[in-house]
Amino acid sequence: MEPITFGFIGILCLFVLLLAGIPVGFSMMFIGFFGFTLVTNFSAAINVLTSTSITIVSNYDFCVLPLFLLMAGVILGSGFGKTLYDLCYTWMGRIPGGLAIATILACALFAAASASSIATAITMGAVAVPEMRKYKYDLGYAGATVASGGTLGVLIPPSGILIVYGIITETSISELFIAGIIPGLMLTALFTIIIFCFSLYKPNLMPRGIRYSVVDKFKSLLLCLEMLMLIALVIIGLIVGMFTPTEAGAVGAFGAIVLSLIRRKLSFQVFINALKQTFESSGMIFTIIIGSFMFNSFLTISTIPMQMADMVLAYNMKPIVIITLIIISYFILGCFLDAMSMILLTIPIYLPIVLFLGYSPVWFGIIVVLVAEVGMITPPVGMNIYIIKGIYQEIPIEKLFKSIFPYLVMMILTILILVIYPNLVLLFI
Repeated sequence: MEPITFGFIGILCLFVLLLAGIPVGFSMMFIGFFGFTLVTNFSAAINVLTSTSITIVSNYDFCVLPLFLLMAGVILGSGFGKTLYDLCYTWMGRIPGGLAIATILACALFAAASASSIATAITMGAVAVPEMRKYKYDLGYAGATVASGGTLGVLIPPSGILIVYGIITETSISELFIAGIIPGLMLTALFTIIIFCFSLYKPNLMPRGIRYSVVDKFKSLLLCLEMLMLIALVIIGLIVGMFTPTEAGAVGAFGAIVLSLIRRKLSFQVFINALKQTFESSGMIFTIIIGSFMFNSFLTISTIPMQMADMVLAYNMKPIVIITLIIISYFILGCFLDAMSMILLTIPIYLPIVLFLGYSPVWFGIIVVLVAEVGMITPPVGMNIYIIKGIYQEIPIEKLFKSIFPYLVMMILTILILVIYPNLVLLFI
């Protein structure tokens, strides 16, 4: 049997395992190891698996992931999410759709500290929805706002998925972080614009909040000034080259711990829980990365990526057409797979094609992550939607999916802009 045949059978078997609920890391590791053994031999497969595992767990640069996870765990446990929301709510709550706009802005700020879409959705879901409910917001739009705001966690640095993408594609994590800033701010702006316009069109669904005095506004600013300075330090340090991503993660984690102690929000139990969550998440993600490398090695010797590139060359299609087809395939896959599984499964196949077309791997990373996040708010997977549903059982799931549509349009518009003007992603690189 030809190696490429083994490759396609392996991809099919991987889909079967994922749909059966087998964890993605173990699925990719098993298929990659077994497929590599069939194409070469058992000894070669063992060598690839052991060398890959040792390289990943002993690489200093890969410490960036657990460091930012620790930073997120401390911030989440110390309640800074509510402080950031109160800041945005105090300043923006009075304008049309102000509470929803405050939620989006708070999600953007929290995303700059949490590195996670899910963590952002959980934190803001617990904080923002009760406030919007108090001011008679439509619950569907309140939940949809939080779910959509959570997607900012993968664009605004630091981003857990961008770190994983950088590791498996050997792309500069610093450049990926910097590249995510403009798309993240663009999506934040588009979300706030659609909220403002929608609240003018249907003010009964998104009423105004109460008016706060200038003194109250500055009090709220002082309460989270140090956290804002820490976020700015990490992001600016990455942009100007003051820190490597690993050093930025260390600064962020240490700063979050110190600020939580100063504010007396960090108990011993909160710190232990943050460490435990960091260990569990890091172990899971590194298992996924090891499995991904094993699967990538199998795909490489199966010659599928090379054959796909040759096929693209043979059809002589325009690059924009190929990129559009790739994005459409991600939209389809997002209906069945979570973001991490989708990215790890497709990158070995699509990235060689994208590089062959002359596109930057940094640009493609931002596009892939953004498209994957569309799946976080669309049925039937829609992880962020189900998180909000889990917190607030009284909100009908169909109402949440219906209310998400305006935000979904803004995400697709952002993708379209970045495809037409790719230099927006690479502006600061």
